[in-house]
Amino acid sequence: MKYIVILGDGMADYPVPELDNRTPLQAAAKPNMDFLAANGESGLVKTIPPTLPPGSDVANLSVLGYDPEKYYTGRSPLEAASMGIPLSDTDVTFRTNLVTLSDAQNYEDRIMLDHSSDEISTEEARELIDDINRHFRDDFLAFHAGVSYRHCLLWKEGPPDFEFTPPHDILGKRIAPYLPKGKHAGRILDMMTKSAEFLPKHPVNLDRIRRGLRPANSVWIWGEGKKPAIPTFYEKFGLKGSVVSAVDLVKGLGICAGMEAVDVEGATGNLHTNYVGKAEAALRALKEGKDFVYLHVEAPDECGHRHEIENKVKSVELIDEKVIGPLLKGLEGYEDYRILVLPDHPTPLSLRTHTGDPVPYALYQKSREKPGAVSCYDEFSAKKSGIVFEKGEDLMCHFVGRRDG
Repeated sequence: MKYIVILGDGMADYPVPELDNRTPLQAAAKPNMDFLAANGESGLVKTIPPTLPPGSDVANLSVLGYDPEKYYTGRSPLEAASMGIPLSDTDVTFRTNLVTLSDAQNYEDRIMLDHSSDEISTEEARELIDDINRHFRDDFLAFHAGVSYRHCLLWKEGPPDFEFTPPHDILGKRIAPYLPKGKHAGRILDMMTKSAEFLPKHPVNLDRIRRGLRPANSVWIWGEGKKPAIPTFYEKFGLKGSVVSAVDLVKGLGICAGMEAVDVEGATGNLHTNYVGKAEAALRALKEGKDFVYLHVEAPDECGHRHEIENKVKSVELIDEKVIGPLLKGLEGYEDYRILVLPDHPTPLSLRTHTGDPVPYALYQKSREKPGAVSCYDEFSAKKSGIVFEKGEDLMCHFVGRRDG
């Protein structure tokens, strides 16, 4: 048996007036997702425990079969694992975004315009991170370049007690109420404010402005955590796995779970990614002996944060056509397989941030194809099925057909 999870990050939503009060999933042309739901099983799953924030870190941990209330230690350590940053048990890591703030004189009066600096390229971002290190690196602090706007700060023997706000949660808002808080927050805030003094003058940003792009004119530090300790996916479920994703968070989660992280050329973490390449990488991993593949696509989430209605619909259609379509064709030669399609959490266009609402899933098995309780895949059809998993880890156990451990 082969198993594939297709995770459309933030794909679930609320009805959108501009889409005739339909959700992007309802509005999208997605015959493959509809086929899986109509000929398999569809329902809802709660991926976010009530005690934790609705982040992609918590949600993907849950979907992959791990109880976040037991295993979650923060977002950034997962990203650090993907980036190959060695961590000791006393190190603290922080997610570092390159963001675009407005030009108010006082830092705290500025508006969060873009959490991604117009999805800055990885090459440009590396130049900026190098400059940031020249200003701030010492024996205890070091910034590490990641992909696009997503980076990492390592604080050796750092303090753990902070209160942060993700930048994508405050788009269009004055940043003053959301600046870092805590006993040791002063040092973090100092780096953020000082970065906003020299980054606007950097040649990379001057060139971006000339090209009509938003500059990465500040760092925004958040998402702290310590080294996680989780059992491997093989130990839990007896399956050898791979993870296919462009974002360090999901790749790092897979690595911490003992999976192989597969790099795909042209995978970007936004709408313009190599969808077909991801599907091909998943099929190749199965052919080379893996039992399980976790294929993650970031695009719907980014469109939700940016309030790009048409692009969010398009991202669903691209996943359906260029990921699920090739996968179904490539899996035809296997005697049996299972596919699970779902988001990790909703990223409603109206809110531009995550929520903890239950998300719809579709589960299909080749040898058990039969008319299901629904005719299509979306939030409301899934609800009509009456099936609800109270925890993401329970859905994973159901999907692979065994209890963990």
